[in-house]
Amino acid sequence: MSIAATPRTSHLRWAICFLAFLATLIIYSDRQFLSLLKPTIAEQIHWTDTQFGLVSSCFLGAYAVGLLFFGWYIDRVGVKIGYATSLLFWSLAALSHTLVGSVNGFIGARVFLGLSEGGNFPAAIKAIAQWFPKAERAFATALVNSGANIGAIGGPPFVAWILTFGSWQTTFIFAGVAGILWFALWCFFYAPPEKHKLLSASELAWIRSDTTAAEGTAPAIPWSSLLSYPQTWSFVVAKFLTDPVWFFLLIWLPDYFKKTRDLDIKHSWPHLMTVYALVTVLSLFGGWITGHLTRRGWSVTRARKTGLFCFAVAVLPILAVGQVGNWTAVILIGLVGAAHQSWSANLFTTVSDMFPRADIGSVTGMGSTAGALGSMTFIYFCGHILDYFGAGHAQGAYFVLFCYAAFAYLVAFGLQHLLAPKFEPVKVHQHK
Repeated sequence: MSIAATPRTSHLRWAICFLAFLATLIIYSDRQFLSLLKPTIAEQIHWTDTQFGLVSSCFLGAYAVGLLFFGWYIDRVGVKIGYATSLLFWSLAALSHTLVGSVNGFIGARVFLGLSEGGNFPAAIKAIAQWFPKAERAFATALVNSGANIGAIGGPPFVAWILTFGSWQTTFIFAGVAGILWFALWCFFYAPPEKHKLLSASELAWIRSDTTAAEGTAPAIPWSSLLSYPQTWSFVVAKFLTDPVWFFLLIWLPDYFKKTRDLDIKHSWPHLMTVYALVTVLSLFGGWITGHLTRRGWSVTRARKTGLFCFAVAVLPILAVGQVGNWTAVILIGLVGAAHQSWSANLFTTVSDMFPRADIGSVTGMGSTAGALGSMTFIYFCGHILDYFGAGHAQGAYFVLFCYAAFAYLVAFGLQHLLAPKFEPVKVHQHK
């Protein structure tokens, strides 16, 4: 089907994208709070790196379960109810952090948070698939992903300010209240494109301009049968191998600056802000470029794979981070973060490239569950490695961890290419 001219009088789809961006911003701001508050909370509960790694791993394990459940749940009840349910319980989980004061208490609060957070990306990716044509989806996903980066930019100075005037519990109160406000806004504003009263006919035509029967009207693949498709595994394997790098940066980066460069949060926040500012700007380009290439006539497969390979190569300079000064290290780490987020935006988009709209939440949930399980394992491994090397040899410990980051994407790209040589709609099997 030919693609209609882009509508100029209505851009409601970008308002929907902005709501998903806000949810990601709130969630990822809270994710970073615990790592930023690690030294402060340690004065109260005296946790070791291994215990902190255990708390973070329990969160990721619960997040994996939440992703699997919400991927299925959102495909059954729809984006509006699924997203709202996730964020309401997430807000209550954020507030529950103010009631704990022990390692076990934090494990309980983080498990609650992880379970409820699992609806964010399955709902966001499904909403984007409903509201955007294929040529715009990678950029829209990059905009949603940028909420994670901007939350990380604002997190360090916000936490430093809170600790100057209040207690660490105040940060989680802010997060919980913000989540409840978002829940109310989402329930009031969101509806599917065909039912939204504010959507113009021209924008609806643009949204549906490249919809095919395989994507829009094909029956849902039974949930239990999705793992029989190599295309599902192409997403699952890539998420399992590469998601740990992003969680490693979110959780351990403040500790890296403290132990290897003697910069605590009151002195490292400009460096952390700069890292995530670089990630935000460069990752938006990474989300835009593959859509631009598609509009220039490249096939979806060629555009996505070219982008994914370039982003994988862009991570390799992280191997030199221990040999450079503070601000050069910031640039290298920012490049890694931007490459990951560009990779992630395009990887998420491959799900809607290959699967019917009715299955996007389930496949996204499966892959994201694998990513969370991989992250859970790696984050717990990080704590053990750091304790094993000891505080005096943190540089060596972090070099081992950066080596994983450097090569994970190239390995993932190769395996994904074997499993899904082309990003085309799957041929749905006959399921009994």
